[in-house]
Amino acid sequence: MAAKSRCVLRMLFSGLRAHTVWYQSSASTSRQGHSLWRPQLRHLSCSYPVCRSKSSTTGPSSLSFRSHTCGELRSDHVGEEVTLCGWVQYLRQDLFVILRDFSGLAQVLIPQDESASHLEAALRDLTAESVVKVTGTVRRRPAGQENKGMPTGEVEVLAHAVEVFNVCRKLPFEIKDFVKKSESLRMQYRYLDLRSSQMQKNLRLRSQLVMRMREFLCNVHGFVDVETPTLFKRTPGGAKEFVVPSREPGRFYSLPQSPQQFKQLLMVAGVDRYFQMARCYRDEGSKPDRQPEFTQVDIEMSFVDQAGILSLVEGLLQDSWPAEKGPITVPFQTMTYEEAMRDYGVDKPDTRFSMKLIDLRQLFLSTEIEFLRSALSQPGGSVQAVCVPSGAKLFAGKDLEELKQTAKTQFGQELSVVLVKADGTLKSPLKKLLSVSATDELLQRTGAKPGDLVLMVAGSLHTVRPLLGNLRLRCAELLESGGTSVRDPSAFHFLWVLDFPLFLPKQEEPEQLESAHHPFTAPLPEDTQLLYTEPQKVRGQHYDLVLNGCEIGGGSIRIHKASEQLHVLKSVLKEDPSLLSHLLEALDSGAPPHGGIALGEVNSALH
Repeated sequence: MAAKSRCVLRMLFSGLRAHTVWYQSSASTSRQGHSLWRPQLRHLSCSYPVCRSKSSTTGPSSLSFRSHTCGELRSDHVGEEVTLCGWVQYLRQDLFVILRDFSGLAQVLIPQDESASHLEAALRDLTAESVVKVTGTVRRRPAGQENKGMPTGEVEVLAHAVEVFNVCRKLPFEIKDFVKKSESLRMQYRYLDLRSSQMQKNLRLRSQLVMRMREFLCNVHGFVDVETPTLFKRTPGGAKEFVVPSREPGRFYSLPQSPQQFKQLLMVAGVDRYFQMARCYRDEGSKPDRQPEFTQVDIEMSFVDQAGILSLVEGLLQDSWPAEKGPITVPFQTMTYEEAMRDYGVDKPDTRFSMKLIDLRQLFLSTEIEFLRSALSQPGGSVQAVCVPSGAKLFAGKDLEELKQTAKTQFGQELSVVLVKADGTLKSPLKKLLSVSATDELLQRTGAKPGDLVLMVAGSLHTVRPLLGNLRLRCAELLESGGTSVRDPSAFHFLWVLDFPLFLPKQEEPEQLESAHHPFTAPLPEDTQLLYTEPQKVRGQHYDLVLNGCEIGGGSIRIHKASEQLHVLKSVLKEDPSLLSHLLEALDSGAPPHGGIALGEVNSALH
């Protein structure tokens, strides 16, 4: 490999001077038999200095066949001769070719004079998505023919010459944003899907975002970009890992779920401030909202507390946020895990709309309604509700049935539906079971008005809250599908969720504990002693960043003492500490206090 690299470098710097230039001939014949005005290729031997093309020396058209991109032409370019390269979007009225590249569209006027009949024939016979190079003069469109919906709509290019690089076959779908395509078809022809203007915009937005983040971290805060290994060994906790076979029979590598251990080792190594655009791998195929591989902005700092990490990320996002999305305000709102579950039923709430969960336990403590009384008699029993504004007026019977089926099939719970009629009376099986005073108090506590819908569930708090959190989001979708504005798509509501439980009961073995996030998170200082007596009550120094109901990042302050880390692994989680002996040895070798975060879904949330 080293020898090959040296060979390549010698070729680059040995002064080879073979270059190409184009000149315009009268006419040549294409494969299809059409007469094209085609530039010819001539090889020349050039002495130093190097021959240069007419394209820009910097910018998106540098070092290429074109002089301009399709989307940059404006009235300022009128009179200039330009060369454009791109794909044929469509032909219009046999007079115009609409040419497209990553930057946008340009209208090319097909010359109508007899002397250019060969050029006219070639352009008219082009199929959509054929790849061409067009040279021509920019001119204003005739008065009244401007297209105000097109950035280049004031001008057009009168073609002088064209070269057809490639004629396109009939494609499985049109390259237009409004053409609906199935996800499977988009994945099968990903190279075609990526040609669309929306996908091109998404890729460039991500690139700009990442570049601004790099500049902020390196130039403003002194971070070091460090690559970490992709092949590692299996470690306990977290998601399932992909394995990679080695040449030795029975021995495998694991692809890392994240660079978590590597970045902690870098802090022990004294790197102080690390980041990378890290590729991560997680075998979570059964979860619909997860990907097997993804990229995250991975960050770790030494000698920092939770407030320092939060301030860093807020500054990072504020600095790199796209201007066209509008400014973002810092500091972001904060909310504890308990508050999020209490008010929204999920640990990543969408705070663009209200419809908060309402606790009705006190209202029904002395109720005679059997299923409510039974639920409240159980440990952790609760009665919770959500009020859906105008739900009684706007939801059809099938919508209410869908909500009931979701409660039953996904959560094993019965959902009580209470509609408030225009006269303020209730329409519900519960109506005859509720006294007048109980009905009045129910309406008062839920804030329900005529035309509203109340969804009520009784059961274990750990089941009821997630159920209503799910239905809250589904009700917002149903209202929006009917034309009611609920969530502003142009608003960006950032939220920090803090004070997560450090451990949770295992689903298959509730008497055993597992890490709520990963086993390296430090407890809150005031909960440290509980780690040795009642670990199920310990809150961790973990923080999640939520944007419009999407978790876009998460991190924590880490355990930096080997004895504490060993206790968590061995005594609390019942894991084999030998699997992490390398980390325990490092923590026992002078590890500084440290913490970090990974941002993984910022770009997705923007769309």
